Amino acid sequence: MERENQTGAGDFILLGFTDDPDLQSLLFGLLLSGYLVTVTGNLLIILAVISDSHLHTPMYFFLSNLSLADIGFTSTTIPKALRNIHTHSKGITFAGCISEIYFFILFGCQDNLLLTVMAYDRFVAICHPLHYVAIMNSRLCLLMALGSWLVSILGSLPETLTILRLSFCTNIEISHFFCDLPAVLKLTCSDTLMKNIVVYTVAIVLGVFPLSGILLSYSQIFSSILRISSDRGKYKAFSTCGSHLLVVSLFYGTGLGVYLSSITTLSNTMSLMASVMYTVVTPMLNPFIYSLRNRDIKVALGRVFSKMVPHSETVNTRLS
Repeated sequence: MERENQTGAGDFILLGFTDDPDLQSLLFGLLLSGYLVTVTGNLLIILAVISDSHLHTPMYFFLSNLSLADIGFTSTTIPKALRNIHTHSKGITFAGCISEIYFFILFGCQDNLLLTVMAYDRFVAICHPLHYVAIMNSRLCLLMALGSWLVSILGSLPETLTILRLSFCTNIEISHFFCDLPAVLKLTCSDTLMKNIVVYTVAIVLGVFPLSGILLSYSQIFSSILRISSDRGKYKAFSTCGSHLLVVSLFYGTGLGVYLSSITTLSNTMSLMASVMYTVVTPMLNPFIYSLRNRDIKVALGRVFSKMVPHSETVNTRLS
C-alpha cells in the first residue's frame, strides 16, 4: 500500500452515517434539533447562574462551567457534520481534522475534570457541612475551575501533536461523522507504538484518575448518608447529589459504550449511534437533568423569562 507523508496529505473523507438522501434529511433534522436544544439549554443554565445571586455558590459555578464545556464539546463536531449533510460533501482538510481531534479531547477532558470537582464539592457539602463555607471558598473554586481548563488545554496537546509525526496511506476514508482519534489512527501507515503509549497515558491521567476521584468521593458520601438516622435526612442528603450522580452515570456510561464499540466487532452503524449518544444526547440532557430536578434552577429560569416577557411587551407596545 502506497504511503503518503503527513505534510502532503490531502483532505480526509468522512463517510458519515449513510448515503440514502431520505435518511440524510432525517439525520440532518435530528442532529440540528439536538444541537439547538443542547446550546439553548446550556446557555440558559449559564444565564440563570450569572443573573441570579442565589446561585452564586460553588455548585452552580461549576455547573455553569460544565454547561460551557458541553456547548464546546457538541460544537466541535455537529456543525461540520450538519454542513457535510446539507452540502452533500464529505471532505475535511487535515488541519480541520486535527482541530476537531484537539477540541474534542479538550472539552471531553474538561467534562471529566469538572465532574470530578463537582463530586468533591458534594463530598465536602455532605461529609463536612460545618466546614463547607471555609473549605469551598471563592479562591479555591476559581483555582479548581481555572486548573481544570488549563489541564484540559495542555493535556490535549500530546495526543494531537503526535499525529503530526505520522504518515497516512492512500486510503483516507474515515468511518465516522467526525475525526474521532481511533478512527484516524486506523488510517496511518506509521508505527503507532509511541502514539498508543501517549494516548493511553493521557487517557489514564485525564480519564481514569478523575473517575477514581469521583468513585472515592461517592464512597465517602454514601458512607456518610448511611450513618444518618432519619429517612428524611438520608433523602435530603442524597437529593443534593442526585443530579450530579445521574449526569456522571450518563457521561461515563455512554463514553464506555463508545469505547467498547470501538474495540469489539460491533457494526459501524452501532458504533456511530454510540458516538451520537456520547456527543449529542448526553450534553443535551444535562440541562434538563439539573433544571427539572433542581428547584433553585427552575426559579432562576422563571425569573429570567419573566424579565424577558415584559421587555418584549414593552417593545411591541412602542412599535404599535
